[in-house]
Amino acid sequence: MATKLFFLLYFTSTIILCLMASQINSSTLETDTHALVEIKRAIDPNSVSPSSYLNSWDFTMDPCESTGSQFLGILCNLPLDNSSSRVVALDLDSIGYDGFLAPAIGNLTELTVLNLDKNNFRGPIPQTISNLRKLIRLTLSENFFTGPIPLGISALKNLQHLDVSFNRLSGSIPTNISGLRSLTYMSLSNNAFAGGVPDLKGLWQLQTIDLSINQFYGDIPNLPISLRKIYFNHNIFSGHMTPLKGLKMLKWLDISDNRLSGAISKDIISLKGIVHLNVSYNRFTALEVINYSLEGPMLQVLEAQGNHLRGHLPLNLVTLKNLTNVNLANNQFYGIIPNEYGTKVMTSWRKLYLEYNFLTGNLPPEFALQTNIRGSLANNCLQCPPNIVLCHGPQRPATECVGNHQTP
Repeated sequence: MATKLFFLLYFTSTIILCLMASQINSSTLETDTHALVEIKRAIDPNSVSPSSYLNSWDFTMDPCESTGSQFLGILCNLPLDNSSSRVVALDLDSIGYDGFLAPAIGNLTELTVLNLDKNNFRGPIPQTISNLRKLIRLTLSENFFTGPIPLGISALKNLQHLDVSFNRLSGSIPTNISGLRSLTYMSLSNNAFAGGVPDLKGLWQLQTIDLSINQFYGDIPNLPISLRKIYFNHNIFSGHMTPLKGLKMLKWLDISDNRLSGAISKDIISLKGIVHLNVSYNRFTALEVINYSLEGPMLQVLEAQGNHLRGHLPLNLVTLKNLTNVNLANNQFYGIIPNEYGTKVMTSWRKLYLEYNFLTGNLPPEFALQTNIRGSLANNCLQCPPNIVLCHGPQRPATECVGNHQTP
């Protein structure tokens, strides 16, 4: 009987010890817990509201073992062995946290997602972020981060999504950023970045790049052929559009408000997949449009206002079968509006802006019949009947239409 009791106590205690060991080993790795403590400590407690994720971080409990409403914004892995749990995602709510991103973030080395967008984080992006070698998604947009992009960012070989838009970051793009071979989305928009843009052809999986509203200058860089969307608007790029002509998969291009010159090339307009093209407010002098009577590009929107485009309105625009929106305002076009434009106004064109040019003569008769189109023909030298809405605004006197053209 004593022997049976001994073995019963032995096996019972063994089971209890195994369960205790299992609970201890499956808890969060100590360095991860310490990193979370430091991250919370770097946030102004006055910005942590009772309903916020950070307010649910109660370190009397284990971060990865907690349930319900504890430790919101944190995901952990579930180890199959007896190893400690690790934090794999940190996705905070956009509630206006005010403070710094603690360098201890670099200790969360299993992190795959870091999302801090729409808060009030300030100060630099810690250099230790280069330790997050498994990071797939990095979103720091709409904060007040300052300083440059950490040079070590090129170590994040698994990174697919990079968004640091709407901050106060400065400096240039690291030349080694092309080492991020897994990147499919990159947005650096609405910052104070400056300088030339390095060769980015190495980012061979990149589909969207947004460098808008910065101070990048120089030529348009070499870009990967995988790109589908490019936003380079509101910078100081100069030179020609030549580097863009080989981007066969491009659907959306916005390079407005720069200092680009030369021709709006037929190689760009002829890209088969391009749907939206905005080249407004540059220094282009020619618009090259060939005849697309056969199958042409998918172009639906052409915005080219505010350039120095000269000559007659391009007749071949009417051969772009998918085109619905045309904006050629604030240029130096002269002569009559082609009758073919009248046909398009009655059928497929929904927006037509030709104001502030030097157009003359009578309008195609269809302009008096259209009812659905939006746009303007104002400030030209046209003979516009008073019932045509597109001719709103003061007409430019005929004396301003002779001699040298002057920008209004």
